[in-house]
Amino acid sequence: MKKAFRLLPFLMTFFIGFTAFAQEIKWEKQGDTFYSAVKNEIFRHSLPNTEGEKLISTAQLSPKGQAPLSITDFAFSTDGQKVLIYTNTKAVWRLQTQGDYWVYEIQTGKLTQVGEELPESSLRFAKFAPDASKVAFVSEFNLYVQDLTSGQITSLTTDGNRKLINGTFDWAYEEEFACRDGFQWSPDSKRIAFWQIDANQIRDYYMINTTDSIYSQIIPVEYPKVGESPSPARIGVIELANKKLTWLNIPGDPQQHYLPRMEWNSPELLLVQQLNRKQNHSKILGVNVKDNVANLIFEEQDETWIDVLSSWENTYGLTYRHEFKWINAGKEFLWFSEKDGWRHLYRIDLSGKVTPVTYGNYDVINLLHFNEKENSLYFHASPDNATQKYLYKAKLDGKGTAERVTPADLPGTHSYVISPSGKYGMHQFSNSYTRPASEWISLPKHQPLDPSQSIASKLPANQGAKTVEFFKINTADGTEMDGWMVKPKNFDPTKKYPVLFMVYTEPWGANVKDNYGVGRNRNYQGDMAEDGYIYISIDNRGTPAPKGRAWRKSIYRKIGRLNISDQAEAAKQISNWPFVDPTRMAVWGHSGGGTATLNLLFQYPGLFQTGISLAAVANQLTYDNIYQERYMGLPQENVEDFVAGSPITYAKNLQGNLLYIHGTGDDNVHYANAEMLINELIKHGKLFQFMPYPNRSHGIGEGEATTAHLRMVYTNFLKTYCPPGGR
Repeated sequence: MKKAFRLLPFLMTFFIGFTAFAQEIKWEKQGDTFYSAVKNEIFRHSLPNTEGEKLISTAQLSPKGQAPLSITDFAFSTDGQKVLIYTNTKAVWRLQTQGDYWVYEIQTGKLTQVGEELPESSLRFAKFAPDASKVAFVSEFNLYVQDLTSGQITSLTTDGNRKLINGTFDWAYEEEFACRDGFQWSPDSKRIAFWQIDANQIRDYYMINTTDSIYSQIIPVEYPKVGESPSPARIGVIELANKKLTWLNIPGDPQQHYLPRMEWNSPELLLVQQLNRKQNHSKILGVNVKDNVANLIFEEQDETWIDVLSSWENTYGLTYRHEFKWINAGKEFLWFSEKDGWRHLYRIDLSGKVTPVTYGNYDVINLLHFNEKENSLYFHASPDNATQKYLYKAKLDGKGTAERVTPADLPGTHSYVISPSGKYGMHQFSNSYTRPASEWISLPKHQPLDPSQSIASKLPANQGAKTVEFFKINTADGTEMDGWMVKPKNFDPTKKYPVLFMVYTEPWGANVKDNYGVGRNRNYQGDMAEDGYIYISIDNRGTPAPKGRAWRKSIYRKIGRLNISDQAEAAKQISNWPFVDPTRMAVWGHSGGGTATLNLLFQYPGLFQTGISLAAVANQLTYDNIYQERYMGLPQENVEDFVAGSPITYAKNLQGNLLYIHGTGDDNVHYANAEMLINELIKHGKLFQFMPYPNRSHGIGEGEATTAHLRMVYTNFLKTYCPPGGR
């Protein structure tokens, strides 16, 4: 007898946050049924009933003589009769994208390992053919296909290596375009299209591991620095019947453009997005694979840059993939553009005709669902408060105005996952004083399926004290910036308190959001409010807040200047608040925030007496080409902007107390930044403290007790040089 259980409270026990939950559920293509993996078993759920029934047990997922498979991810074949289980994973850069795959056949109970003869945990991005007869995958930079009836494995490419990458991507494509899964089946299961990245001309950055053996080990990473030409990319199509390989005839110099998106429209037509090196000219090409001719469908240009993806998307999700959202039986697709000054959705047909779908003075944060039969679409937006997020509904034909669906009595951040039918959704809500809570709702009326498990029923237990205050700063030129502040406990307005600013400031992250956990400092050992600190963060121009194109694109060629001057002006205003001690002002940040910390200390000496910088880009010319050229242009044309925005340029101005922290195994912001900056500080006779973490990566989290040690170092430095408490 199949076991049933109540879905919501059980799942919320095992998933950390809404994003994790959203990734774990797998919807059927139509209707309101989905699947989830809980404790390495797969359950089937049919809404509106929130009960789940066990579909596949651990016993069924136990290879003979082995322990049950630990499920990292899973996917069903199109016919629903086979399940692909992803397990035994290991990290490739940020994510666990390499491991083993097994196929479980529901009717027979047969469990078979895919690619069994290949090295353990070497498979990437395995996926069923649409007809469920085969599985394709990448292993060690080559593309393979396995017949599920005979078990025969066929190598579709044989030339792959670390520098010639088939079916997946190099470091820069993965990090900056979220391109990881690099191949796709044709709808008729007869062909596979795949990317090939040629990194032979890309110089290696050498990381050095000095901790795991008596002799040091060199770890090369193909890493195109800013100013270096992109890794040439091309797209091939393989005919499975005869292994004939055709390279798509895409016009242009592959060393001067990117190919970040590709998808089949039909068995004969592939759509490819081509982006020039400056990333301000995007083309969508339709390539007929039979005659290998590329035709321009749509193009767009911008004075700054065109976003291929947004920080509002879950780009670090394991299964994230760029997708065309097809409508009108594949004759049109939905597309984001900022061409009218705001991020909106458009319909584009295969002839290039463009029809607006959403419009108005607000940004569409991300698309959640569309239903052609109902002429509707759902999306996140927040027209009135950039620190919050709500559910909106509009018509797919572009007629009428968008309407807010989220109830007005819950101000804060709302996130949704909507069923394919559009009738139901998983809804999560939190704000700065309300712990996250989730509920299943019916749409469009936004009613809980189970009132006893609704968010409203949980509010009394989830709401706490309002310790975070949101405020606005207006600069001299009229710019309004959002900020938050946490004051000390037992705050006395007649006293003056030290202030710690948390900064990021770059185009890939915003800090000022009305959600639970805002105002917490992960690196502080103890309670900052209890100890007597004011904690503040402000979002400057250029951060990805839903405030329109002009806000976000104003930072073009000005990273390290506009963002820093905005933060400095805000800090100067705050230093004059009557309860702020201007002699105890500190700033800290990680990655881009570490860079901003250095720039604030060096460009505005004396404004902050103390700074803590982690994993900072000290010299913009050391970072990767895709990110830095997107926002700063090409150093061959405007190198002065890169120099003017780099902390190393101003290191000679250091006053006060600096703690600089960097992992020597950082593949993202290379450790060379630390030694370049240290040399510059030494040259100018500057005293500072430095804490290298051996063989740690960008997050500085690996290794026994690393996080505890980092918090100890951070907190001790802050308390020593920016003492807590009111005076």
